[in-house]
Amino acid sequence: MDFSKVEFFTYDEGTCVQCMHIGSYDDEPATVELMHNYMKENGYSLDINDNRYHHEIYLSDPRKCDASKLKTVIRHPIKKIN
Repeated sequence: MDFSKVEFFTYDEGTCVQCMHIGSYDDEPATVELMHNYMKENGYSLDINDNRYHHEIYLSDPRKCDASKLKTVIRHPIKKIN
């Protein structure tokens, strides 16, 4: 594998809402909907833009794990509604 184009960098993500999704990737939209409902109920709005990103952190290897047991951290940037 060629990793010559890999880049490591750090940045301040700011305020985010995140959740540990357990299960198939196909079921993630339901988890995202719950996250967005929580965000709105607490006075926040989604803040995905050119500088703030949606993240998924895959903790399980889908080649070695049953789809029902996959673990994925889903993170969305948010901002307080004025």
